Amino acid sequence: MERQQNQNQVKKIMFKDGKMYFTKETERRIFFFMTLIVLASGAVIKLF
Repeated sequence: MERQQNQNQVKKIMFKDGKMYFTKETERRIFFFMTLIVLASGAVIKLF
């Protein structure tokens, strides 16, 4: 039973041949948080 569940799960980050591959959902989440960080840092810099 556990083996079937593990086979159905997709890894979010995968390394193959020295390269890193993401799922679309993981890539969107990373870039969303990066965008929030850039917006927040821009707002903080603008205030000072």
